This record gives sequence, structure tokens and C-alpha cells, in this order.
Amino acid sequence: MPTKTEQQYDSIIEVCKDVFVKKMHDYGTSWRILRPESLTDQILIKASRIRSIQMKPEKRVDEGERSEFIGILNYAVMALIQLKKGFVDSPSMNHDEAMALYDEQVTKARRLMNDKNHDYDEAWRKMRVSSITDLILMKLYRTKEIENNAGATLISEGVDANYLDILNYAAFALIKTDFSEN
Repeated sequence: MPTKTEQQYDSIIEVCKDVFVKKMHDYGTSWRILRPESLTDQILIKASRIRSIQMKPEKRVDEGERSEFIGILNYAVMALIQLKKGFVDSPSMNHDEAMALYDEQVTKARRLMNDKNHDYDEAWRKMRVSSITDLILMKLYRTKEIENNAGATLISEGVDANYLDILNYAAFALIKTDFSEN
């Protein structure tokens, strides 16, 4: 029997996957040309916008935090796929392969989420969405530093671990948004 968190997580993933499928219908797999560094920067743009929305009294673009967190989650999946498959000069991945790789990365992230939730007793549930945004930004700046060092680390996890954490943080923010509890 799945836990409440697993049920909420799976529900959020379905929402994000639906957006991914619809965007893939509209744009194909054009994202396959992006280098991982470009995906890191794209996620940074989205996380920076969320932080800006959270801090400013007015927003001028009619898209809120929720759609940006969905974008962050999906871009993190794309980045994990790119790390596994490599980027290409011409997008050529078919729908079924892209969806299988999407599911593979989400399954990996879900396992990590369950392991960390066990060890941390779901501490993220006590956090503010704004703090989750800041953690995503911190993970992005860490990722950029690792990328700037050609992937070399002395003691830290690699880029893939940061993308997995970013994916899960975005899922947590969406759970807090969609399943708010008083």
C-alpha cells in the first residue's frame, strides 16, 4: 500500500508527465540538442523567476509558481536523460523511447525520495515553498560549479545527484501547493 507521500508524489508526476507528453507532441524531442549545461541554465531561469514571484508584490506574466515548478521537474528529467544518452546535433528520439527514459529517471528519483524521506522523517513537509525554491537555486549553483570544473569533485556527489534532488524538491513544492494542509 503506497504511503500518502508516495500517492501525492505519483499524482504530481502524472501532472508533470502529461505536460511533458503534450510539449513533446508540439515540439518533438527538440530538447535533445541541449547540452546539460544549457538545461542547468534553463532550470536556473525558472527557479529565479519563482524566487522573483515570491519576493515581489506584483507579477506581470500570467504564469505562476506551479507551472514553473512543473517545468523545473521536467527539465531535470531531460537533463538526467541527456547525461545518460548524450546530446545530439539533430533531435531524433522517438516518443516511446523518450517516455521510457522519462519513466526510468522518475523511478530513480522516487526511490531516492523514499530513502531520504525515511532518513529525514519527511522534514520537507515542515519547510516553506520559498525555502524549497532557495534549495533548488543552491543545487543549481553547485551544479554549475561542478560543470565549470568539467565534472571533477573532491568530495561531493556529481551533477546527476543534484538533478535528482532538484526533481524531488520541485515535486515537494508541487505537493505542498496542490495538497496544502492546514
